[in-house]
Amino acid sequence: MDDELSRTFAALADPTRRAILARLADGPAPVNELAQPFDMTPQAISKHLKVLESAGLISRSRQGQWRPCRLEVAPLDAVTAWIARYRAAWADSFDRLEAEIKKMRHKEDG
Repeated sequence: MDDELSRTFAALADPTRRAILARLADGPAPVNELAQPFDMTPQAISKHLKVLESAGLISRSRQGQWRPCRLEVAPLDAVTAWIARYRAAWADSFDRLEAEIKKMRHKEDG
């Protein structure tokens, strides 16, 4: 799993990580705030944050004593582009299937 898209999908596969990203969509937050809703150890939260950071989905900075995590959208843009490319192909396939079904029904009715 060495490509960006694979790392992003792997990071998004976990509901805890998705919840962390949802919280960060509202703005930067320190680790202790991100950990509050979860019943897990600080080490477990740290592992989730490392996965998100490795996938490029979050960044961490230091502002004095405050160490906020921030959502990074570039990997999500790559996922969106990948999905859009296949959505067009799927839509085309469904349109052709629908046309074929209409032809078959027309033959049955005629």
